[in-house]
Amino acid sequence: MGMGGGNRGGGRTTMSEINVTPMVDVMLVLLIIFMVTAPLIQQGVKVNLPETKAAPVEATEKKVVLSIDAGKKVYIGDAEVPMEELETKLAANAKVQADKEVFLHADRDVPYGVVVEVMAAAQRAGINNVGMITDPSTGSKTSNAPSTSKKPKEAKR
Repeated sequence: MGMGGGNRGGGRTTMSEINVTPMVDVMLVLLIIFMVTAPLIQQGVKVNLPETKAAPVEATEKKVVLSIDAGKKVYIGDAEVPMEELETKLAANAKVQADKEVFLHADRDVPYGVVVEVMAAAQRAGINNVGMITDPSTGSKTSNAPSTSKKPKEAKR
């Protein structure tokens, strides 16, 4: 009774290859799930942005976004934060402290003073760069994606 390579009447042989078809099916399903959910993750608080003629800047990684809506409510990402707690929340946020950068997404109807207060709170929290998110004007040749431009370091008062 040696280990022969031939078929000995049983009609059944041992399969020595891995069947990758089920794995490919699972991977395709996961790919479709991620393609559908990825745009939903990128959304934040809806604000009416001011228009500019600046060209959009390509974002390579996800950054922390501070939003100010028309009701003067401040948000870090999607979470509402009272203005009194904004500085401490930014100082406690590990991603913000690692990057030292946030993007400001303010409604065009928000008074300038409120925007300055948020920027000052970010500066007190140790954030050196504040990017301003705006809508490109309709007359420019750029896409309708929001553009960002970095604010130069604020002058000492």
